Amino acid sequence: MSFKHSALRLTALVAPLFATSIYAADATLSLPNEATVGVEVVEELTFDADQTRLSEILLHPTQAADATHSLPEYCVIIGNAQLTDERIRITTQEATCIETHDADSDIFSGEFSAGAYGEDGRYGIACEGSPCTLAPGQPFLLTLNDRVEIEELENPSAELNRQRREVNGEGVANPVPREEAVPD
Repeated sequence: MSFKHSALRLTALVAPLFATSIYAADATLSLPNEATVGVEVVEELTFDADQTRLSEILLHPTQAADATHSLPEYCVIIGNAQLTDERIRITTQEATCIETHDADSDIFSGEFSAGAYGEDGRYGIACEGSPCTLAPGQPFLLTLNDRVEIEELENPSAELNRQRREVNGEGVANPVPREEAVPD
């Protein structure tokens, strides 16, 4: 995995910590078998005769016509893509979603088995010519192969945030700013 891809993956996972979404409830992210969700690639994918398979591609939710369900806005889905018979076939393995409520956040990370379908309803996304590209802004549908039930992960920062919000907590209350000058 290249440094650029690693940095992009880290950014895609951390950036959602500062956003708001309202989809998961009761500490479980749930979607039924054969649910469809709209997604798009995070960075452009290019296929040609020498490059017909890409691993660890990143996808994120977007609006797509005919989607039956939606994911929290801040998710990263990891999968693989392969060009076969002028169709880009995408399969996924896992997803990490972060949902925030005011100053709290819930983190969901687990198995997410799905396949990509084009606007024509066929498996894979139609792509003619060479090189064949799939770019951000091109929505497509993922159809789940199995029911998704991802339990919330422990969030160590949640307790720290709770303590910081306490006004009169024992030893960890929000400090009153000093009236002294800040030392150099």
